[in-house]
Amino acid sequence: MKKITFFLIAAVLFADLSLFAQENDRDRVITTAVPFLLVAADARAAGMGDQGVATSPDVFSQQWNPAKYAFASRENGVSVSYTPYLSEIVNDIFLGSLNYFHKLDDRSAVAASLRYFSLGSIETRQGFEDLPLLVSPNELTFDVSYSLKLSETFSMAVAGRYLRSDLGLQDSEDLGAASTFGVDVAAYYESEQLTLSNFDGRWRLGAAISNIGPKMKYDDAGQENFIPTNLKLGAGFDFIFDADNRLGTYVEFNKLLVPTPQDFDNDGDIDAEDDEEYNSVGSIEGIFKSFGDAPDGFSEELKELTIALGAEYWYREKFALRAGYFNESEDKGFRRFFSLGAGFAYENIIIDASYLFSTSSVPSPLEGTLRFGLSFNFGENYNN
Repeated sequence: MKKITFFLIAAVLFADLSLFAQENDRDRVITTAVPFLLVAADARAAGMGDQGVATSPDVFSQQWNPAKYAFASRENGVSVSYTPYLSEIVNDIFLGSLNYFHKLDDRSAVAASLRYFSLGSIETRQGFEDLPLLVSPNELTFDVSYSLKLSETFSMAVAGRYLRSDLGLQDSEDLGAASTFGVDVAAYYESEQLTLSNFDGRWRLGAAISNIGPKMKYDDAGQENFIPTNLKLGAGFDFIFDADNRLGTYVEFNKLLVPTPQDFDNDGDIDAEDDEEYNSVGSIEGIFKSFGDAPDGFSEELKELTIALGAEYWYREKFALRAGYFNESEDKGFRRFFSLGAGFAYENIIIDASYLFSTSSVPSPLEGTLRFGLSFNFGENYNN
């Protein structure tokens, strides 16, 4: 097992948010606690550019839009996923998830999921002559949700989430495990099947606000950190060519509902006093501020939006091919990548895999990494 020093923890945590970009007056990158919540935990969503708020329902819907579970076609589903992290450098950092849903009836469903992010084994010491202390920093979330159809084409859901972050030691002092909670509110629309000239089709729309909750604090003397409250809006259309061939096309917009760091005292630098004023903003107040607090106005607010484009082709509901693209402003993190994915279904089992190609000058910790997911659906068949 490879070991890295404690001082790499921050780099690992924020790597997928591309926080290695050079900071200047225009590089006001928003950072939060537990940023792994913004990383796609499942290979299907990862294969379509890290999106899932408006895609068709699957067992992994809890991270993206739990309202989709009300439209699930089977009574039960369970899934696991595994994503190696920084696989070209170490072999013991990973993101994993476990998900389960159960349909109470044709109109409602409950679900639960566990996400776990391990930073591997890390040696920490105060001096080179000191004996090293081996720690295993990790972060996790556990959540439950309830979804309900309000009509034949529209559903809503609410989810509650427990968040825990244990970063181990710093300067031989135990930071302790920080914890908080979050709430999700989600909505999903799935139209009836439409009959068009040369094919049938179906519209899908999705929206979700995730991780609404108090800040996270590691110790009494430390600062409070925003959790990644996030707004997702998406749309999709299924081209149903015949009984064997179906193509879904999707687009998703994301925005962190967290205030923009800025130079409050106008001294040309974001310093400790600015950080203190920034951290004094409450979590709910910060959600409303996030829509209009960027120092450069509306143009900078637009830069804080990310966009994902994706497509998924299914042949006889047995084999799937996926592709996607994710784009973020170079001033706000510079995450840009293409992704490819595939799915294989055998009776009630689905195996998913995806691969990422970074197109940014900032390297991605998921570059050259295969992500895997396994789903199993069983029970009564609900025909929507």
